[in-house]
Amino acid sequence: MKIISIIVAIADNLAIGKDNQLLWHIPEDLKRFKALTTGHTLVMGKRTFESLPIRPLPKRRSIVITDVAGEQIPGCDMAYSIDEAIAKMDEGSENFIIGGGMVYRQFMPLAHKLYLTLVHKDFEADTFYPAIDFNEWVEVDREFVDAKESLGFDYSYVTYSRKS
Repeated sequence: MKIISIIVAIADNLAIGKDNQLLWHIPEDLKRFKALTTGHTLVMGKRTFESLPIRPLPKRRSIVITDVAGEQIPGCDMAYSIDEAIAKMDEGSENFIIGGGMVYRQFMPLAHKLYLTLVHKDFEADTFYPAIDFNEWVEVDREFVDAKESLGFDYSYVTYSRKS
């Protein structure tokens, strides 16, 4: 079985990005992202890949989805559809969907797990996460982080598993 997990940081107003950039810099969240995803396959759209500070991210396999037929990116596996990306995912270990907005939207119905960083503030954005129907999910873990002084907002790490 191919295990599909989504990892994303979302503002209160579902904002996730603007001008192909993250809306905030939370060093602890980046460390958590690295700890959770190292050794796994990452699936992303081309614009998300282009926004990464290091391309491809080390110690992780990258599947980049593009609609440009035949396009190749050194060090990455290319997929030209969601179905092709799924076919290239690892069997029996977590595959992390890391963005962007359209990729999240298409993988939401297929995801088994959500690793959310809920940023407790509204942000101006041009990319938003799709609404989550929490009736389909069970919360398995939650940690509140009081970071107001350093960041100007608090956030929570919340993990959900899809109800069977």
